[in-house]
Amino acid sequence: MPSPPALSPNPKSPLPKMQPDYLERTYAGVLGKIIGVYLGRPFEGWSHAEILDKLGEVDYYVNDRLNVPLVVTDDDISGTFTFLRALADYGNSSTLTPEQIGQTWMNYIIENRTILWWGGLGMSTEHTAFLRMKHGIMPPSSGSIEKNGQVVAEQIGAQIFIDGWGLIHPGDPERAADFARRAGSVSHDGVAIHCAQIVAALVAQAFVESDLDRLIDSAIRYIPRDSLIQRMISDIREWHAEGLDWKAGFNKIEGHYGYDKYGGNCHTVPNHAIIIHALLHSRGDFQRALTIANTCGWDTDCNSGNVGCIMGVRNGLSGINSGPDWRGPIGDKIYLPTADGGRCISNAVTETFHVINAARALRDLGPVSPKGGARFHFELPGSVQGFHGANCQVSNVEGHSALGSRALSIQYNELAAGTYAKAQTDTFPSPDAKKMGGYDLVASPTLYSGQTIRARVVADSQNETVVIVALEIGRYGEDDGIHAFDGSSETLFPGDAAELEWTLPDIGAYPIAEVGIKVLADQAISGAVYLDYLTWEGAPNVVFMKTEGTSWKSQWVCGVSEHATWGEPFRLVQNEGTGLLMTGCREWTDYRVEASVTPHLVVTGGIAARVQGMKRYYALVLVRGGGVRLIKALDGVSVMAEASFTWQLGETHELAIEVCGSCIKGFVNGQLTLEVEDNDCPLTGGGVALILTEGRMATTEVRVHPLLS
Repeated sequence: MPSPPALSPNPKSPLPKMQPDYLERTYAGVLGKIIGVYLGRPFEGWSHAEILDKLGEVDYYVNDRLNVPLVVTDDDISGTFTFLRALADYGNSSTLTPEQIGQTWMNYIIENRTILWWGGLGMSTEHTAFLRMKHGIMPPSSGSIEKNGQVVAEQIGAQIFIDGWGLIHPGDPERAADFARRAGSVSHDGVAIHCAQIVAALVAQAFVESDLDRLIDSAIRYIPRDSLIQRMISDIREWHAEGLDWKAGFNKIEGHYGYDKYGGNCHTVPNHAIIIHALLHSRGDFQRALTIANTCGWDTDCNSGNVGCIMGVRNGLSGINSGPDWRGPIGDKIYLPTADGGRCISNAVTETFHVINAARALRDLGPVSPKGGARFHFELPGSVQGFHGANCQVSNVEGHSALGSRALSIQYNELAAGTYAKAQTDTFPSPDAKKMGGYDLVASPTLYSGQTIRARVVADSQNETVVIVALEIGRYGEDDGIHAFDGSSETLFPGDAAELEWTLPDIGAYPIAEVGIKVLADQAISGAVYLDYLTWEGAPNVVFMKTEGTSWKSQWVCGVSEHATWGEPFRLVQNEGTGLLMTGCREWTDYRVEASVTPHLVVTGGIAARVQGMKRYYALVLVRGGGVRLIKALDGVSVMAEASFTWQLGETHELAIEVCGSCIKGFVNGQLTLEVEDNDCPLTGGGVALILTEGRMATTEVRVHPLLS
């Protein structure tokens, strides 16, 4: 057995104060993570020799050379920012347990579809851990050597998902390493846990320590002194001290700690060696660290992502900006495909604020919500939050804001009369994004009919003419292309500002794919306008039904065995356990959802509201054998209320749920049947779902409406 760790965290010691630049450095860490992953993903798994032969030293994005997209779904990103949600979901408690993090896995992961590499039992470490938890073996046993064997338990996965636990503990590597142990034990054990602890500690300490040797010293204090990882890091540091260049140092790593020395598909030891090696030889430069991590080969996106996060925190935004344009091509974009489909379309700014608000909650501080909680606020330097321009250039600038300090500049030149420029951001995957391949891109739109969009726009004081600005959305159509719809508009004189507001009308069952600002020209113009913020709010008012094309179906996140569309458009099959077909967003709070459901051979079947994933929701279900129940799923399923109700398989019944604050009402065939107050850890928001346990159920449409006042 290994000796005890040299240091253990003291949970009663006070949390360090957050540094004045904590927000900006966290943003740099998030950017570093996604830049590193996007850089390394196109040649993941290549050897060092193959990379040099086909690509040379990798010092910038190579996706165009390999004819693949740059911004993609990737487990390194989706796992990192999804599993960190355990904190918010469990009250931001410092006593968060491995089992609660495991429950977070089971809530957001859809089996065989999202986040993980689904390689099979004993092949994929994460898939193996998922199956253990599915069958009741919870963390830390789910990832243990005892259950899964040493080779499976010591693959790379623990460290690739771990950066967030360092980001929430700035200057506190002890707690970062401790949380990394808890999170890593869901799926891994042994030296894989040690590697995860070191990465998290490196991220945490990089907020306050720039010397790379001292940074590594601080991180290795939290793993056993006789760990293989201690010995390996000591060897790498010795080779570096001898003056070997990074290529000669890599040859040493390959000879002593290469893939041929360790079993499995992607062992943590060789890849952790690359992280330490890249840091030591980086000379403190962000680009050089990524060049080394990627050119060495092996699990390039994972290693590059970890190195990018560490160096992003250490060097800050200026360190990222000092090299080539890493940020422009990605535009902050992130995909997080999970069972909470409304969080799929995200960006580095949004995820940064989730991280820092978790850190603040651990310190009993309130959340930070720039510009009154606006979804797009552009308050972080250089941020564009996924916005891109057509016939214009977009950039982040200081000033032009009534509620903050920055805005999005929309610069247009020689715009001809009768034409337009627009700046927009995705609210649902674009047609091109759906073709990316690799990990499944499952998502729900973030914007729906009935919701109200608000934006503030400022015309540059140096504009030579008036300019017309309008809100615009892009909606999928029957041809599966995107079609534009204009909303409210204003004419702005130079220096003027306007607040635009538009409650979206019924635009049918097609998903809304993008939203933004359009600049219209009735004469040839050049100039600029500034988007201070853009946001939306309110309950949706939408009827989900079958339409022409395929987009109507793709906005539903499939957590059932099969969603067929022949016969009824929502013909659902669940072969084992409980499945959900979900859409909507966590921001939905008070609303009514209704559907006429026809159960066939189900144990239970019905509708759900405030759905936050596969394991967190309220539901109204018909129970086979007679009866109707209001249930709550939260770390298990509890019956909140039930009543007798006679029904037969094959019959159609109208079900409805109203959620308003803590009050949950269930209606059957238009009659209020069940009503409860949930004051015990209530679910305050979430989307809707069709839900069934073992069997087949069908409906033709699902309706979601605001509550009548």
